[in-house]
Amino acid sequence: MSDMTAVTSQALLVELLTEELPPKALLRLGEAFAATIAQGLEQQGLTLPGAQVDVFATPRRLALRVAAVRDRADARAVEIKGPSVAVGLDPQGQPTLALRKWAEKQGTTPEALTRASDGKQECFYLRTTVPGATLADALPPLIEQSIAKLPIPKVMQYQLADGATNVSFVRPAHGLVVLHGASVIAASALGLQSGRITQGHRFQGESNIELADAMQYESVLEQRGRVVASFADRRSRIEQALRDQARELGASLGEESAIAPLLDEVTALVERPAVYMGAFEAAFLEVPQECLILTMRTNQKYFPLFDSSGRLEPRFLIVSNMQVDDPSLIVDGNQRVVRPRLADARFFFEQDKKQRLADRTVQLESVVYHAKLGTQAQRTERVRSLAGDIARRIGTDPAAADRAAWLAKADLVTGMVGEFPELQGTMGRHYALHDGEPAAVAQAIAEHYQPRFAGDALPASAVGTAVALADKLETLAGIWGIGSQPTGDRDPFALRRHALGVVRMLIEKPNETGHAAPALSDLIGLAFAAFAQTPTVTAAPQALHDFIIDRLRGWLRDRGYPGADIDAVLATDADQLDRVLPRLDALARFRDLPQAASLAAANKRIGNILRKAEDADLASTVQDALLVEPAERALHAALGVLAPQAEHSLSGQDYAGALMALASLREPVDAFFEAVMVNADDPALRRNRLALLAGLHRLMNRVADLSRLAA
Repeated sequence: MSDMTAVTSQALLVELLTEELPPKALLRLGEAFAATIAQGLEQQGLTLPGAQVDVFATPRRLALRVAAVRDRADARAVEIKGPSVAVGLDPQGQPTLALRKWAEKQGTTPEALTRASDGKQECFYLRTTVPGATLADALPPLIEQSIAKLPIPKVMQYQLADGATNVSFVRPAHGLVVLHGASVIAASALGLQSGRITQGHRFQGESNIELADAMQYESVLEQRGRVVASFADRRSRIEQALRDQARELGASLGEESAIAPLLDEVTALVERPAVYMGAFEAAFLEVPQECLILTMRTNQKYFPLFDSSGRLEPRFLIVSNMQVDDPSLIVDGNQRVVRPRLADARFFFEQDKKQRLADRTVQLESVVYHAKLGTQAQRTERVRSLAGDIARRIGTDPAAADRAAWLAKADLVTGMVGEFPELQGTMGRHYALHDGEPAAVAQAIAEHYQPRFAGDALPASAVGTAVALADKLETLAGIWGIGSQPTGDRDPFALRRHALGVVRMLIEKPNETGHAAPALSDLIGLAFAAFAQTPTVTAAPQALHDFIIDRLRGWLRDRGYPGADIDAVLATDADQLDRVLPRLDALARFRDLPQAASLAAANKRIGNILRKAEDADLASTVQDALLVEPAERALHAALGVLAPQAEHSLSGQDYAGALMALASLREPVDAFFEAVMVNADDPALRRNRLALLAGLHRLMNRVADLSRLAA
């Protein structure tokens, strides 16, 4: 076989020209389009493994360029397995009819076949060499496959120029470029024939640009077409321009978490980016800035500007699709568009303030929460009940939690939240403060939706934590209780997200506030008790507990904890979640001890012995008089010294100290198993030794089930 690196090869360019593609899907479409073609070329031996692939995606094109693509792949040896020798030869050693027919089907004769073992029996094989795939034959079906596999969010159907053929694709396609070096590769897709003509910017570039060579693609497209073809390059230029202009204006773009997704979206909307500054009247700043920020970012794709303290300024940055010397028309147009939206926000805010949140709660009686779970008003009463109980358990003000839970959903019936649902909770806080509600209540109203997504901040206040836990537990118990549990990838009520929120608050919040976390089973019991008057809900506390613990396992794995350690800790206590992380960290330190493996193995052995023991043999206490062997007396004495030390460590939640103390048990435990027969013939000795082992087993497993660490 020839050496591929010695073969002269050329770059391959494939570009599909379209109408404007959906911006939120553009990057994913571009990457998928390139991946299918590049992988197919590599699988057929037309490129080296790991060949450079450049991905291009703009609002009006998907393209890729693969470096060093060959005209033809190397010939390759093929081995085809045939019948076994037992089937292929008769008793006289002559080819059977089955073997002759199989050889004929392969285009050969029995004499041309070889014999070899397949690991079980001897078989006939046809060994031959087949010519490598050609680019001209392999590429057209790869392009079609790539188009067919695209993760298109919504397919549209359109008619080709012949007036008879219908085509289905994400947007109408207008051109197909397929260049191998300087040569066009014949291919067709979506009713288009391949060529070398691409299109520039719709308004500022050349309409028809003839590409001489695949390697010229992005440079020619930018120089003559006024298009930055690379998504990554375009995004980088936009970000740099935004940050530079914000810096020149003495402002910032705000929180980083909001910048990245908006950057991705505007990059997918422009081919020739330019950044300009717009402004609006300072009077609009009387409206809560969250409303103005949301409408600028979400509706207009603008980048609001902020001062050094994080306050919104009456200025914003526009990412335009046109670079012009005088951008006044572009800026004026955008300012005219944004003003009515800001005016709408101001109108809703002023109107909403005319009615107190407390007076809006009655309107929740007409808002259906779920057909089987009643109205939002009924849900509010359940959350209130839970929030007060949880507040008492975590040492915060139950009256404030009750008030916040009562008002938490009232902003759902305001005009602002009706227009901008993303602001629920946020507007409730503003309206509560306007109404003169206590600051703790207002803050809890805003925080009770947290965490809204993976990685989101937890409620900062204890009252907010109580209401957030109540809100999520009510959702979990109610939806679970009516039989709408998540299945596979389906989770329409976001129960996995709610469960993870409960996990994070129970684990992280006690460490921040100093309050002990309630036991998970107690909270689940309270949640189902809140539905006592709802006959459609069937309590399933254990199933819901298992579901939440499964979310905990995933969260812990994502944080890098070994699966065996997680299982060991949760096997001992899967209820007091605020103790899980310190127990895992203590277990990690214990595993590093030289005694750990021996003690884990002994623990597993003890567990097996105790499980097999008869109930009549399981005594609760050890009788000193029945300790006849020196090894069992030594182990009992060691436990007598160690148990109080371990209890003291555990009472102070010094899990590492409790586990480290176990290291001193290695020698007496090993000596016990070497010298003592547990299942003695004397029933009294047997019961006494089993009681000794049971006490040892309980002590060893107070932090984690050490047997799960045994190999």
